[in-house]
Amino acid sequence: MEGKGKVFTQLLRGHTADSYNKLPKYFYILKKTYPGSVVKLKKTTNECFLYAFVAFCTILPLAYAVVDSENDESWKWFFEQFKQAYGERTSMCVVSDRNESILKTTSIVYPGVPHYSCVSQIWTNIRAKFKKGHLQLNELYFARAGSCTLDEFNERMSKIEEIDRRVKSYFYDIGYHRWSRVHATVNKTWTMTSNIVESLNAVTKEARELSIFDLLEYMRTLLERWTKEKLLKVRASIDHIHTVIDGVKRYIVCLKSKKCSCGQFKLDELPCLHALAALRHRNETYENYCSSYYTRESLLRTYEIPVNPLPDESKWNVPQHISDEVVNPPMGEKKQPGRPQKERYKTFDELKSKKYKVSCGNYGGEGHNKRSCKNAPKKK
Repeated sequence: MEGKGKVFTQLLRGHTADSYNKLPKYFYILKKTYPGSVVKLKKTTNECFLYAFVAFCTILPLAYAVVDSENDESWKWFFEQFKQAYGERTSMCVVSDRNESILKTTSIVYPGVPHYSCVSQIWTNIRAKFKKGHLQLNELYFARAGSCTLDEFNERMSKIEEIDRRVKSYFYDIGYHRWSRVHATVNKTWTMTSNIVESLNAVTKEARELSIFDLLEYMRTLLERWTKEKLLKVRASIDHIHTVIDGVKRYIVCLKSKKCSCGQFKLDELPCLHALAALRHRNETYENYCSSYYTRESLLRTYEIPVNPLPDESKWNVPQHISDEVVNPPMGEKKQPGRPQKERYKTFDELKSKKYKVSCGNYGGEGHNKRSCKNAPKKK
């Protein structure tokens, strides 16, 4: 049966060797369709596939690579090609998981560029490494990563330490400046690219269903609701400076410098609720106080260049020397030790939504096990 399955797969998808041999022709057509793109193919001395790199320079600063194996050499090659294609730009940073090869090679290829860690990937590592208090840690961790002030950060850190002090040590080893925005002394581009999504996640679940363009309108509606309930009070101090009382706390808003003592206005470059309250008090609109990154025009400019589909393979007009180029399949990786994983790793939301029920082995009742069953048959 195994042999028949292999034959069927070959009939359906073709031979692997044929697919690799089409790469030179495919890359040639890709460059013809998208002039200015950077395409690189690297092979071994015996013509076996090693690495492939594609950067669509005319569409977006977007690049991808296909490698025979992920290691220091392959990541170094990728970042070298990326640097040749796009160079080293102002306000540039690298955001990745805690992959040691990425950390090592970016420090070589981009020594002056700051490197930050993916917040979601860190949480995945925490769940795998520490088994204690996931439900409690989840909300605290993401709130802490998005903290706008040091006081908020330290308060949430203390609560995390109460649950599991090992997690605090893990955060310290990573470095707070690599994943906490209040500790990251970084430039404008990093703040914007990391916090556009954070600004959406900072409000309620209802707001997460909205687009960025609807977010401010949502916040304005929420502000009106809070104001009617007398939870927010605004007192003008001097021109452009206002005190906003939110419950028992008070915040200082400076509209001229686009800052609020809560920290969110400066980090997100988007008026926070306190700034919106001050603007409403002055009968001003919020448009002039938002970064251009949030405008509809900026989003449209991102996608204004058309994406042209590649022609059918039967219509490819490829030079003979390209058609004659040989690319053999990679030599293959060594089999990793241990039992191979059969299922993909589940996300925290999937694990959280799944309800585990204890059932009785005697008659299938839920809520107790066989040992604690009160209806268990008595032994004679």
